[in-house]
Amino acid sequence: MNLKDKRVLITGATGGIGYALCLSLVEAGCNLILVGRNRQKIEQLIEQLPKTSNYLYIEADLSRAEGIELIHQECQQLIKEGINIDVVINNAGSNTFDYLTQRTAKSIEQEIALNLTAPILLSKYALSWLSPKGFIVNIGSTFAGIGYPGYATYCATKAGLHRFTEAMQRELSDNDQQLIFIAPRATDTELNDQRVMKLNKALGNATDQPQYVAQQVLLALQSEKKITWIGWPEKLFVRINQLFPSLVTSSIYKQKNTIAKHLKRANNI
Repeated sequence: MNLKDKRVLITGATGGIGYALCLSLVEAGCNLILVGRNRQKIEQLIEQLPKTSNYLYIEADLSRAEGIELIHQECQQLIKEGINIDVVINNAGSNTFDYLTQRTAKSIEQEIALNLTAPILLSKYALSWLSPKGFIVNIGSTFAGIGYPGYATYCATKAGLHRFTEAMQRELSDNDQQLIFIAPRATDTELNDQRVMKLNKALGNATDQPQYVAQQVLLALQSEKKITWIGWPEKLFVRINQLFPSLVTSSIYKQKNTIAKHLKRANNI
């Protein structure tokens, strides 16, 4: 896909990966529709971005059905005004590093709503107003392929998003509109607090910068690659977990004491 002059809607635009994506997309010649739940942060983001692009924004809370409906209505109006939308990037998301027993029901529901329900519903709506040869990009995680202690809900949502994307790729096999799944590994953003960063360091896990992830998203779009797992050996672990899950289980069991130590710090145990 040639990205020059394409109009891209991106959710979670004010976050770490979101900001890096915005910069990379503008450099590629895109015009953006920024989606976030805080208008002030969106306006601040626009001030920080290059003035070479044309920006629109939608203030909406994606964890609520009304927020997704608002995006749908706004995009329908843009189409009526002759503004085509060529790419939707479902980037908004959240994670909580904690034992499931320590999570509140509300926090679990909110994580599922933002990470899984929102991209599914937005994809459903987008297929009615997206350009005939448009793309929907779902930002997942390597945890989509590996169940990891402390991230039970997050793993479930990203695995669900992976399978949703796969199912839609097959459902739209006779359609020029396409879906893409990108799975970053650990990334240095505010979503990961100091406990998580220290855990990754203790385990020797590599952490990517948001700019690198953004470049991988652009490469996937430009090459129209349907699925991208970012990072080595994480992508290998995903493959091994599919074929020989007991090997990955054994490896993670060796990490459990370190994981537990960092989780206990969160709960003052």
